[in-house]
Amino acid sequence: MIAHSTLADANSVRDWRIYADLAQSLIRRARKLYEREPLGVELEQTIYALDSTTIDLCLNLFPWARFRSTKAAVKLHTLLDLRGPIPTMITISEGKQADVQILDELIVEPGAFYVMDRGYVDFERLFRFVLASAFFVTRTKAGIQLNRLESRPVDRSCGLRSDHIVWLANPQSAVHYPDRLRRVSYRDPEDGKVLVFLTNNFDLPALVIAQLYKLRWRVELFFKWIKQNLRIKHFFGTSDNAVKTQVWIAVCVYVLVAILRKELGLELSLSQMLQVLSVNVFEQVPLVELFAKTQSQDDLLDSPNQLMLWS
Repeated sequence: MIAHSTLADANSVRDWRIYADLAQSLIRRARKLYEREPLGVELEQTIYALDSTTIDLCLNLFPWARFRSTKAAVKLHTLLDLRGPIPTMITISEGKQADVQILDELIVEPGAFYVMDRGYVDFERLFRFVLASAFFVTRTKAGIQLNRLESRPVDRSCGLRSDHIVWLANPQSAVHYPDRLRRVSYRDPEDGKVLVFLTNNFDLPALVIAQLYKLRWRVELFFKWIKQNLRIKHFFGTSDNAVKTQVWIAVCVYVLVAILRKELGLELSLSQMLQVLSVNVFEQVPLVELFAKTQSQDDLLDSPNQLMLWS
């Protein structure tokens, strides 16, 4: 058994970028394996989900990560390729950093779709997607003033309420985003909640815009999976380097499991696979045989319905 202090010392002195580079190598391999993975939406383009999660820390042990007067935290910003899903960009920042600031670090891929919640609505930053010939799908914020330029017909039987071409009414906002927007209103048939989306794509059917946003729940599952299964809430070491090292090691494990799933042709979910590995970590059993025992079981599966899909 390796002592806790031994791991803490190792994580403090070994540069976290070693593991970040390893993760990027694994990510490139995994994305090739999953590039044809079906999404439930008929699109050839790459679809990304951008979001963040806060990892709470003890202020006495992590004083460099002060978040509030009595609390420390770091924030994990993640860009997830939804075919997989595979994390393609991860940035660790101080807990109080606003989510929208991560858009300044994002290298926008032409033709790709970026699905984000309303915390990323900043019209000056969103206009970068237009300039890069990429697309975004997000939810509108309260108080945003829009002038309607055109109304499109919608099929209300599938939950759609409206499909409008709009223009920013606030002159200052229009300076930062001097182009049209598309506003799609949708009522979720399951709970009756009305959601209003903004996008710079004018060609896809309105229902597909709503479906794209609904895929965002996969990044929530990624965060849940990482925290529950890879135990990054318990750190070996209290330095900035130690925290980043452990997070990147967790990402490496996640991507390795994703590669293993595809190369072995398994039908198990990533969550199921890691649960199987976690309880059999010291068993000398071939992986194919180990996973075959649980291939038909469904009690390990974390249902997506446990999350608020539209949050």
